[in-house]
Amino acid sequence: QVPLVESGGGLVQPGGSLRLSCAASGFTLDRTAIGWFRQAPGKEREGVSTINIGGTIKYYADSVKGRFTISRDNTKNTVYLQLNSLKPEDTAVYYCAKARSAVPTMSLSEYEDWGQGTQVTVSS
Repeated sequence: QVPLVESGGGLVQPGGSLRLSCAASGFTLDRTAIGWFRQAPGKEREGVSTINIGGTIKYYADSVKGRFTISRDNTKNTVYLQLNSLKPEDTAVYYCAKARSAVPTMSLSEYEDWGQGTQVTVSS
């Protein structure tokens, strides 16, 4: 069993939507800040969005603001990333990870317990 498991990826056309899930195990998600990251072929892994422990502070990369929404459902021990108005440049493997602080930045060094990732492909 791994600490975090991503799901919900798939193949969609430009303008389409997906909802990614980050399911936690082995720890209580309601006491953990979570970050979403993505890595496209040939590119560095980059931060996409973060959510604090209380779910009241959310950050988004400039490239996804207005299109992606992060949320958490403590009853399901899951953090979601809603992807709307998808563009081909959103194509990547999406990862979630546990932050070491309550209100994290999107620096990779602040995260641990990475999931295996879920593939998002946006293509016509």
